[in-house]
Amino acid sequence: MKCLIIAAGKGSRLQQRGDSKPLIPLLGIPLIERVIRAAMEAGAEEFFVVIGYQGERVRNFLERLADRLAIRITPLVNDDWDQENGLSVLKAREVLHQPFLLLMADHLFDPKLIQPLTSLNLGDGELALVVDGNTRNPLVDLEDVTRVKVESKKIRDIGKGLDDFNGFDTGIFLCSPAIFKALEQSKEKDGDTTLSGAVRVLAAEGRAKAALMDDGFWIDVDDPAAFQKAEQALLTRLRDKPNDGPVARYLNRPLSVRMSRYLVQRNITPNQISLFSFLCSVLAAGLFMLGGYIALLLGGVLAQFASIIDGCDGEVARLKYQSSDVGGWFDAVLDRYADAFLLFGLTWHLLAVEANGWILLAGFMAIIGSFMLSYTADKYDKMMRERLQAGGKAGLRMGRDVRVFLIFLGAVTNLVLPVLVLIAVVMNIETLRRVKMALDGQH
Repeated sequence: MKCLIIAAGKGSRLQQRGDSKPLIPLLGIPLIERVIRAAMEAGAEEFFVVIGYQGERVRNFLERLADRLAIRITPLVNDDWDQENGLSVLKAREVLHQPFLLLMADHLFDPKLIQPLTSLNLGDGELALVVDGNTRNPLVDLEDVTRVKVESKKIRDIGKGLDDFNGFDTGIFLCSPAIFKALEQSKEKDGDTTLSGAVRVLAAEGRAKAALMDDGFWIDVDDPAAFQKAEQALLTRLRDKPNDGPVARYLNRPLSVRMSRYLVQRNITPNQISLFSFLCSVLAAGLFMLGGYIALLLGGVLAQFASIIDGCDGEVARLKYQSSDVGGWFDAVLDRYADAFLLFGLTWHLLAVEANGWILLAGFMAIIGSFMLSYTADKYDKMMRERLQAGGKAGLRMGRDVRVFLIFLGAVTNLVLPVLVLIAVVMNIETLRRVKMALDGQH
């Protein structure tokens, strides 16, 4: 799949964020890179980017990005970048002879929004546009958005000043080469060189299809207010993680997302964050072993802090497109070590006061339960996803977030033994419950 991206404009309303709009970083990643990565995830393999204002800077960035992502990106120069966007589209006339994706460098979107386009049977001379049917979308600026009138899955009219409309132009198109002729016709007939003008030409001939969406993320990052909305929307999406337990969902994640907002601006890798979280846990375990309530209290607070930070590695990885199987595995390995150190530290804290075999047993069972709960997590999460897909409800997830929070509570209240016993009992019972669910699912 080939993809054309318009990135020629000046973006004067975002000048306070940077001189070149496509290169303005949003949560650590330039806008143009976010668009290209989203298109790649949707299946695009070759890119043509129309550049204009600050063209050399954008070209140099695209060359480096192409090397980094191992993709082909061809810059197309539009010297009339200060005029309407249809002229940028026309710059691709000589290189695009088959249907192609057409995107805007300042429109961020969920890659899933492209799927309805690629499933359409686009006829020769037709165009398709993803139309947002949610006319109450809070991310849309009603004063600036291009409005669309759709009837029977066909676009009947499009424009910024439409009074009769039932959707919004998302800036996500699947075009046949007919778009170039339509632009020429719009220019000759009405002197209109906007992309919307070409869509109106095709719509008048019944050749403009609409792929309706009522739910999904997209935003036109056109001014400071939209920039802030886009940033907040991306951060909010990080909180939507179905595998989160109750502590992670309602306590850790809201705090870790705020931390990640600043971490993405720094030259810090997800693996470095994982390692820092692990070292905090080791230090917390050392404090437990020192003895005394003050050290116990500080260790508990540090353990919970490490649990919150532990969510930042995955969040930063998602925001900066650095997620990997190896990174996830590395984080999981460090988490298992951290759990063992924390529970061993609590056990040592108790044994230093009273050498008791029951305390040793409680600590041992807590560590075993912790490891087995983590070992069964993948299978359990898969069963929960299948249940959700079948229309059922997911059960309460008991995971590391709950375990570390119990350690924190035990340290703060100086009720270490009851909490250690509770962790041993709850973790092992939950493991047995998961095993039973898996065995029952075989029959």
